[in-house]
Amino acid sequence: MGRIHLFEFEDQKWFPSFLRNYVTDFLQFLSNKTKMYKPIIPIIKKGLEKSNTTQIIDLGSGGGGGLIWLNSELKKEIPNLNIVLTDFYPNIPAFKQTKKTAPNFDYEEKPVDARNVPTHLTGLRTQFLSLHHFRPKDTQKILQNAINSESAIAIFEGQERSVASIVAMLFSPISVLLTTPFIRPFKIGRIIFTYLIPVVPLFVLWDGVVSSLRTYSVKEMNDLIESLDGKEKFDWEINKVKSGPSVVLYLLGTQKQDF
Repeated sequence: MGRIHLFEFEDQKWFPSFLRNYVTDFLQFLSNKTKMYKPIIPIIKKGLEKSNTTQIIDLGSGGGGGLIWLNSELKKEIPNLNIVLTDFYPNIPAFKQTKKTAPNFDYEEKPVDARNVPTHLTGLRTQFLSLHHFRPKDTQKILQNAINSESAIAIFEGQERSVASIVAMLFSPISVLLTTPFIRPFKIGRIIFTYLIPVVPLFVLWDGVVSSLRTYSVKEMNDLIESLDGKEKFDWEINKVKSGPSVVLYLLGTQKQDF
């Protein structure tokens, strides 16, 4: 199955920010409750150790992703860990709530473009469930910017381009309906646009299926790296790991010690 770059509502500039926030809040809640990123903890630790940093610069954070639970696990061995949340469409209310939950979180209020990260944001760059939003040329710009900035980068996708992944996405509206009352902070608008005017479940369904169709395979990520300038300065690890009934695809790029 070839990669198909259909549109996602979440990407559109006209898409109401409050609805985008409801979607990213749901994704954050689900990833934390299911601990879907548990298998990639060693990969993040490797990225931090090889780049000699205790700071994570998270790109495309949405509502904070699975980093709240990951943070509690990583801090067991990295007590001085610091995580900076960023996004092109920053969900500031969610960022503030995350910081209340864990004080070692910081966030950028201004939009941050993963293709051209501001120089003051230094550390291991991460992306969770966001690489598929970018076309190949823009994905290469993300990776090239990391190389040019001598910044390690770790990218994770919680789905793959497969029939099984697409079928799983078809059940996502049920997950939205079951979990919405437990998402905090409580917002009456979230209830209205989930149950009375059920647009949030429909947006999650569409964007979820499209996300699977957009996801890069291991081979495609390897092919993208081949055209990068200075790729030989980095060690690249691209693979996928089992996470419950699904998989997490990942890319880890770290600067070689002799460069």
